Amino acid sequence: MSFEMMTALALFALVSSITPGPNNLILMSSGANFGFKRTTPHMFGVTLGFMLMLFLVGLGIMQLFDLFPLSYLILKVFCVVYLLYLAYKIATSNGQQHTQNKGKPFTFIQAALFQWVNPKAWAMALSAISLYDPNKNVSAVLIVSAVFGLINLPCVSSWTLVGEKLQHWLSSPTRLKLFNYLMALLLVVSVLFSLL
Repeated sequence: MSFEMMTALALFALVSSITPGPNNLILMSSGANFGFKRTTPHMFGVTLGFMLMLFLVGLGIMQLFDLFPLSYLILKVFCVVYLLYLAYKIATSNGQQHTQNKGKPFTFIQAALFQWVNPKAWAMALSAISLYDPNKNVSAVLIVSAVFGLINLPCVSSWTLVGEKLQHWLSSPTRLKLFNYLMALLLVVSVLFSLL
């Protein structure tokens, strides 16, 4: 891969990883509700789960969608329904779960599996492979996955950190509830944008 192509890939990975989307909004909410340390497995699950997804898409999952177009529509509907469910769970959180140990942040496995129902992750993976590895070369797929991993982890960590920094301001149950409503609303908006 040429230096110019690698630079373009890194920029694409940065922009797609740092912009709002389901992962980042849920991580920010988790940082605010549970703190950075308790959200760390979630962050690693997002990054490594997406790298695996990207690798498998590069190895041929894209061809399945070409062979069975209905499978992509079914996946998209399932993704949207699941994200709307998550938005509902965030909005109806009582705002005190982290102090009562009733709520828990995503585990590493949950976060890794979440990539498979995240429309933005699918759009990122399909675009990255189409643009930066059109020939589906295994070594290029590995490079694309590695670049995304190196760039994605600091990006998702920054969203968690912002959420944690808001904890003091969100110590009021009313403000935390409003924050959770806002995060749920933004998650719904991100789902709607992914359908366009």
